[in-house]
Order: sequence, then structure tokens, then C-alpha cells
Amino acid sequence: MTNREIRDAYLNFFKTKLHQIVPSAPVVVKNDPTLMFTNAGMNQFKDFFLGEALPKYTRVADTQRCLRVSGKHNDLEEVGIDTYHHTLFEMLGNWSFGDYFKKEAIEWAWELLTAVYGLDQDRLYVTIFEGDTDEGLEKDVEAFEFWKQWIAEDRILLGNKKDNFWEMGETGPCGPCSEIHYDMRADEDRKLVAGQELVNADHPQVIEVWNLVFMQFNRLKNGTLESLPAKHVDTGMGFERLVRAIQGKSSNYDTDVFQPLISFISEKSGIKYGVNEKTDIAMRVLSDHIRAVSFAIADGQLPSNNKAGYVIRRILRRAVRYAYTFLNFKTPFINELVPLLAKEFEGVFDELISQQDFVQKVVLEEEVSFLRTLVAGVQRFEAYAEKNTAVDGDFAFELFDTFGFPIDLTELLAREKGLEVDMTGFQQALQVQKERSRAATAIDTGDWVFVNDEEQAEFVGYDVLTVKTEILKYRKVTAKGKEQVQFVLSVTPFYPEGGGQVGDTGVLISEETGEKIHITDTKKENGLIVHFSNQLPSQLIGIFQAKVDLQKRIDTENNHSATHLLHAALKEVLGNHVNQKGSLVNADILRFDISHFSKVTEEELKQVEDIVNAKIRENIALKENRNVPFQEALDSGVTALFGEKYGDYVRVITFGDQFSKELCGGTHVKATGQIGFFKIISESAVAAGVRRIEAITGTKAAAVIREHFDLVHKLGELLHNPKDFVVTLAKVIDENSALKKEIEKSIIEKSLALKTDLEQKIEEINGVRFLATVVDLPNAEALKTLAYALKGAIDNLFLVLGANFDGKPSIAVVVSEHLSKERGLNAGSIVRELAKEIDGGGGGQPFFATAGGKNASGLGNAIAKAKTYLD
Repeated sequence: MTNREIRDAYLNFFKTKLHQIVPSAPVVVKNDPTLMFTNAGMNQFKDFFLGEALPKYTRVADTQRCLRVSGKHNDLEEVGIDTYHHTLFEMLGNWSFGDYFKKEAIEWAWELLTAVYGLDQDRLYVTIFEGDTDEGLEKDVEAFEFWKQWIAEDRILLGNKKDNFWEMGETGPCGPCSEIHYDMRADEDRKLVAGQELVNADHPQVIEVWNLVFMQFNRLKNGTLESLPAKHVDTGMGFERLVRAIQGKSSNYDTDVFQPLISFISEKSGIKYGVNEKTDIAMRVLSDHIRAVSFAIADGQLPSNNKAGYVIRRILRRAVRYAYTFLNFKTPFINELVPLLAKEFEGVFDELISQQDFVQKVVLEEEVSFLRTLVAGVQRFEAYAEKNTAVDGDFAFELFDTFGFPIDLTELLAREKGLEVDMTGFQQALQVQKERSRAATAIDTGDWVFVNDEEQAEFVGYDVLTVKTEILKYRKVTAKGKEQVQFVLSVTPFYPEGGGQVGDTGVLISEETGEKIHITDTKKENGLIVHFSNQLPSQLIGIFQAKVDLQKRIDTENNHSATHLLHAALKEVLGNHVNQKGSLVNADILRFDISHFSKVTEEELKQVEDIVNAKIRENIALKENRNVPFQEALDSGVTALFGEKYGDYVRVITFGDQFSKELCGGTHVKATGQIGFFKIISESAVAAGVRRIEAITGTKAAAVIREHFDLVHKLGELLHNPKDFVVTLAKVIDENSALKKEIEKSIIEKSLALKTDLEQKIEEINGVRFLATVVDLPNAEALKTLAYALKGAIDNLFLVLGANFDGKPSIAVVVSEHLSKERGLNAGSIVRELAKEIDGGGGGQPFFATAGGKNASGLGNAIAKAKTYLD
């Protein structure tokens, strides 16, 4: 079976078991502060497990693209070294939300693996949870009894809490799990050692292919377990490992999932795969990493220097390092893998083929940038190696942190020079960085405290901004040493941050006590609307009035609706390739990032502005359609954003049926006229192929226009209100420039005139021609001109010149090169000492240095002190 046939067989099998097949969520996570990336198939269903949303389907199956390169699931440094770790991988999964449980999950898993895929039953082993006395948990006898129906008892192995009790995190849903392992060793090896002994022993040929998790409990903050109101099934099967098992390969990289990429890399590098372990590892790294980087970019995460963007940059740079060091790619190459990868996933994850050119451009620009850094790092190492007999741990860490060198690359370079690397020092420096990073991002989240029994919270903020509500639950959160309180309300008008729009702020007012609680932010967490505050109400039970900050909401809506008009106008002016790559909408400004490969010209920006303002003047009424079937919305020509996870039903925002129609969950003006006026204030580059436009609307735009009008008016008055403002101002600038040149010429002439006078004052002391004096000059450039003129005219010169520029004292020191070498006089050292007399500092070269200070009265002392250097 090909990998496509294996994937299709999985989805078709569960379709026959009445599962709804759903699309993969984006690999970049939104609305979940605990995750950067989707790292498991269950991530998009967390709110169902947490009881914070009701699933539309009780049986679901999919193939989910996952990324494990951060947090506790960090396999990055293993990738390419072994045969089965990956950064990005597909997770085949089937779920039951309160429907079937262990019996069906186990039966269907066995049926699929043996009857559909034809895996050798004699090579299969399963594990069940052995129980844990500390937790008061018994052995999973139920799973054991069901497995006995399909597999011999000696192949049902007991697993401890680490291997066979799955937890979503430190808190939350959890339960026993049952793993399925496959022994891929040759028959002669299997005769020597039984497969039972190698399960969960990190043997590269005895691998876990499927994990069936039985969600039965909820872990509280205090560590205790409570039973969930409904029992769920959450399974995950690594697609790449499954393909390897079915295709009978010894490595995931030998399957048809990776071989097209590896063959391409082999051909382009001129190096055969399967001959040399070092070059094999490099090819595996490239074939794996391009998948993670490409899908992250396609899902909206550009490489950057912080958070998720930094993780993606690290992955790409690791690939570049291996390509450069082991495959001799000294120019960008990895981007050439993007079209091949897009073709491989066509019809599976079309997000990549839809954005192929954009993704390839971003990867190319990152490669170009990092290759420059890599070359600089190698040069830095070469210079270090010439002066040292070993590589210090701090220097190795500097290469890692600043130049992106993995420690194995530093060790490789060191070995070539016959040097040892201080690995202990490197690990210590790395640990300090990790602890500092953990401390900076540490968040202590308490358990939810329930105030009311009602579970579901309702959002009404599209229609009203003030409602009566109750507090359903609250929790305390400590981040960076500051404690906050988070609330969930039964009914809320507060819009939670999303789609680039900031969360609402406002107040909660107790109807009984009149106490006012300020809401500082609103966010969505796994489908739950969470309100932030710095205080807890003194009385939690009762009716509260929830009131949104009206002016902030109005200004934010103006900017949000303007981004929709801007998006449509940009497509009209620049072309349909323009797609949104990020946005920020708050009360003050709108920031809109787009895919476009060149600077947007002034003329194009004017056209865009004119189109948007024309649509504002048309006062187009908002057409809002809620709960539109997703496919129906797409068929109507709506603009959907890459990297967003849309449900079965969506909200469509339209401003003119033939102009702007987008899927959007944000809040908007009732008609475009409310926006008032739209003004672009900047256009810039954000990353390769991404441009950023910032603009203002409404009251902010009016304020800026008034400010600029007042400025022009004042300038006009200064220029006596000329008929042609620009011509007159240009004439003034030209005249000013000409006058400056005249003044500079006069200053130089004055400096050179002083030269003749000063030459007469030079005295000879012990073979040194010496002069220290205060001169009358207008600026530092004149002082430097005079000093260099004297230096060029007189041999063996030691010169100290002082000057006072409108109360700012300055000193210049000149030492002839001959004196600097023969007598050890150093202008830089001398000027630093003399500067103390004028309460200042300075420095420079051995033959010329300058200093400035604050105490002009000390110039005389500095001049007198100069002569002591000849004593």
C-alpha cells in the first residue's frame, strides 16, 4: 500500500463505523495559552473533553498535522539521528465524546491493523495500565478482558503510570491508555530475544504505532483525581510509523512518505543516500524539517526572533546547518523542496499548494540570511581557534545562541583543529538560559472555583454592550509575580481577543453592593470566554451588570471594518495573490500584514486609500450572516484566511456583495460611513514576501489631519504665506545649504589661519615638538581640521588643543606615529586622563583622540597637565 492508500483506508474504515471525518486543524495554535503548536490530535477537541463546549458529533476521525519541538514534547535534537522521530508528523485519530468506550475502541483497532492493513498478528503486542497504589488506581482489568478476545494473554503487557496513564497536562482530563506495539525485527532476531522484552525499551525496530486513551478522570490543581461526567476515547496513531510497519521498512525515512524528498536531495547534492551515516542524517534532517517549516508558514507562523516564530526559525536553521556542513550546499537549496512537498500533500493538506510560491519565498529569504550568519560564525570560530588551545563552554554557548551552531557542529569544527570542547561549561550556560526562559514565561494557574452550576456561557456582544449576568466560575492566575483573577460569566457582551481584534474592556457592577470590578481584557481559551481583572468581587453570588467600554469598542470596530475594506482594495490594486498574513485591530490603529513580494508604491497606496474612502462615503450597510454552512460560504466566494480553523458553521461579514465578503468572528460597524475617514500612515517589510500597512480611522484620523493642517499653517506663516509653498520651501532649503557651505569654508579658513600662528608657538622639549593651548573655534569639526593640519606639517609633534563650544568643552590630542612607537605616548590614554579635568570622557587612536566634558572652567588645568607627559 502507498502512503495515500494507507491514509484513505484509515479514514474510510472509521467512516463505516459512523465517524464524522473532520479536517486537520492548523499546526499553529490560537486561543490556547498553554500551547504554541498543535502537538496531538486531540488539541482541537480540548474544549469537548473539558466540558466547555458541546460536540456536534459524538464520533469523529481525522488525520492531524502535529508539531513537537517545544515544551516537554521536544524531539528536535533527535530528529534525523534516529529512524522514527520527527518535528512535523501526521496523527491519525478517532474519538468518542461520551459515545463508545473501551470495547469498541479495542475491537476496531485490532480489526483495522490485522484485517484491513494485514499486519502480522504474531508481531503485535499491547500494553495496559497496571494501576498505581499512590493514586488509588486499580489495574485496567476492563481493557485486559477486551484484549483477551483478540490477542494471547502473554502479549498483553502491564505498563506503569509513565507509559500507560495519559494526561493532557498538569491538570485536566486524563485516564489509562492501551498502547499497540509492532515488532519489525528479522525472524532470526526475534528468536533470540522475545518481543515482550523490548516493548517500551526504545528499541528502534519495536515501535509503538497506536495509543488508545480512555478519558475517565479530571486532574485537579491539588493533584487529586475526580471522575469525568462522561467517558471519552482519544486515540492517536503515528502515520509515518504505521506506513513503515505496513511497507516493511527499517526506517520511517525509507517509506514513500520521505523517499521522494530524500531522492531529490541526493540528486541535487550528488551524494548517495544509504552510504555514509553523516550525510544520511543530513538528508533525513532536511526531508523532515522542510515539512515542519512549510506547514507552519502556510498556517500563518512566519520565522521570527521570539516565541513560536523563533521555534520555526530554529528548525529551518538546523536544516541549513546540516545542508551546509555535510551536503556542501553553500547556496540556498532547501526552498527548492517546497514545490515537491506541496505536490506530495495535494488533496490531503491543500493549504501548502495554495501558498507554494509564498512559502518558498519565505524559506529562501531565511536561508540567504542564515547562510551569512553561518559563514560569520565559522569565521568567528577560526579566529578563536588560532588563539586558544581548547573551546571554552561559554564560547561554545555563544556560537549556539548567537550564530545558531548546534554543539555537535562546534565539536566537529573543534576536532578538525585538534581542540576539546568544555561540554560541562556549555551545558551549564544552556541550563542558565533555559531557567531564565522558564522564569520569564512561568504562569501558575489555579483550579476553577465554581460559583453557579450552569455550564454554558453565552456571548451576546454582537447585539448589546450591557447585560445582566452572573459569575459562573473564577480562578486565580499568577504570571511574572503579578496575581490576576479570571471570570467566566453566564452571559457576556465582552468580545474575546481573536482574528486580530483585541479583547473588550469594561466593568462588572454588582447590583446588590454597587461594587465596580474593572475588566482589563477578554480572551478565548479552548472555546471559553475568559474575563481578566485585578480584583475579585467581595460578593460572588448575585446579579452583575456587565458593561463594555463603549468608546473603545466603537473605535476598534471602525478599525476592524476598515481592515476588511483595505483587504479588498489591496486585492483590487495589487492583485488576487494578496492574502492576509496577520493583523492587529485596536482602538488606536489597524495593522495589516499581506503576502506581497515588493514594496507597495506611493501611487498604489493612494489608489488603495481612494478606494477605501469611496466605500466609506457610500455608507454601505453591514450584511451579517450567522451560522452559514462552511462549504456554502466558500461557494459564495467568501475570503477565508489560511491558518484559521473554521467550524461547520461560520459568520460571513459583507460590505457590498461585489466588494468585501469575509469569514470573520469580530465586531463591526453597522455601515461604513461610521468609519469616517481612512488614512494609511506607514508601509514596511515584515518578512520575506510580507508587507505591513498601518492605518488610522475615525477620531484618530481626524486628530492627525488637524495636527498636520496646523503644522502646514504655521510653516506657511513662517514663510509669509507664499503662493507656492513647496517651491518657496525648496528655495529656503537651497539658500540654507549654500550659506552652510560658506560658513564651513570660512571656518576652515579660520582654522588654517590659526595653524600659521600656532606653528610659531611650538616649543621643543627633549626632542619632542610640543604645544598645548586653548583655541577659539566654533565646532569639533574645525578643531579636528586644525589638529590634522598641524600633524601633517610638523614631525615629532605632541599637540593638545582645547576649545569651548558654547559652554561645552572639548579636547583634541595629536601624537606623531613616530612618538607613539618610540616614546610610548598614546593619544587615547592621554585624552582620557585630561578629560577628567573637564568632567568628561573620550578616546580614540594612539595618534589622534578627542574628549568632551561638562566643565569648561577645567580647560586651563587640562592644558597645564598636558606638559607633565614630557617630564
